[in-house]
Amino acid sequence: MKSMTFVQKTFREYYMRNFSLDESLSMIERREFGFASFEGWMLRHKGFNSEDELTCFLSDSVPRDAYFSCAYYEEPESEMETKGWLGADLIFDIDADHIPTSCDKIHDEWTCGKCGFIGKGVVPESCPACGSEKFDDSTWPCEVCLASAKAETVKLLDILMKDFGFSQKEARVFFSGHRGYHVHVETEAVKSLDSVARKEIVDYVCGLGFDPASHRLDEKDLKSLTLKDSGWRGRIAHAMHNFLLNAKPEDYRNIGLNRSVADALIRDKEAILRNLGESRPWSAVKGVGSETWRKVTEHSAKSQFANVDTVVTTDTHRLIRLGGTLHGKTGLKKVEFPVSRIDDFDPFGSAVAFRGGAVSVLVFNAPEFSIGDQTFGPYKNEKVELPTAAAVLLVCKKRAEVID
Repeated sequence: MKSMTFVQKTFREYYMRNFSLDESLSMIERREFGFASFEGWMLRHKGFNSEDELTCFLSDSVPRDAYFSCAYYEEPESEMETKGWLGADLIFDIDADHIPTSCDKIHDEWTCGKCGFIGKGVVPESCPACGSEKFDDSTWPCEVCLASAKAETVKLLDILMKDFGFSQKEARVFFSGHRGYHVHVETEAVKSLDSVARKEIVDYVCGLGFDPASHRLDEKDLKSLTLKDSGWRGRIAHAMHNFLLNAKPEDYRNIGLNRSVADALIRDKEAILRNLGESRPWSAVKGVGSETWRKVTEHSAKSQFANVDTVVTTDTHRLIRLGGTLHGKTGLKKVEFPVSRIDDFDPFGSAVAFRGGAVSVLVFNAPEFSIGDQTFGPYKNEKVELPTAAAVLLVCKKRAEVID
């Protein structure tokens, strides 16, 4: 109880003193809002007529999490069947929870809600012991996880702007406040798209059902692939160029090629890359056949697919976290930053909501982590005094409790 009171008090001070609503939240009076409380209940079908009204509600109610609809409605506060759908923004959610990483088996753990079986890493679709699909999970937003989510976001943004033609003003990027990123596409061109059309977009960016033949990447047309091609052909050509340029023998073995083939590709690398860039036949390498090029092409294609939560994008009524609000699992803010700054964006610096202060906590188990310009941990059953932001993170992740 003391820990929950501490987090609620800290959240309240933020919403009363430091919160500012995302200035570009369009048509606020047409949006549905939802709020999750610290007690566990969810409030939906809430509407506001102005930014001031919404801001006052946040400071008065102090939710654990705050959301708004990607959709626009005639009557946002009505039940779903009578809201009167007017359109929706195109939303993408990129979350490290859905991306296997080298670190998830170190700091992520899940427990079957039925039989209590415990496992490490990404939560499975069903329990290997009893088949249940309900789990309690404990994840951690480490730098490796967030770097993997950022890499997927970079791929997504590149596809949206180069292949779909959206501008940097139309495709906005946010750190979610936890373990990933959100991309909001807000333009008249997407508002009327139904779920089927949005699924086609998702299939394209994720490479779902990708057919090499439909992009002229089968054996017959593969030799004509060039860096000057557009769409997926050009995207794969650039990925192939980068792979062949940097691949070591073990990289070739990892995609199923033997040593003699790897040696041949490395030996003739410069000629292959030169011809690929100059639109000349490049696939004729002694000792390297069509099956090798198929494997290299498939590997290059998979490296370009963006890993996004497909359900979020296809749902035309989806609620997404409200910009500027706090994430109940970390105490970090959902913050927007320019697309051009994604490479150097630091979520553990820019998304910190609490500055100063110190809190005594008992940390059960926490890896080494950084907040702002400070590094803490690792901790195991230790009493420590931490800055407010670090203490809030640990308490929200259920890794610590507040003590006197």
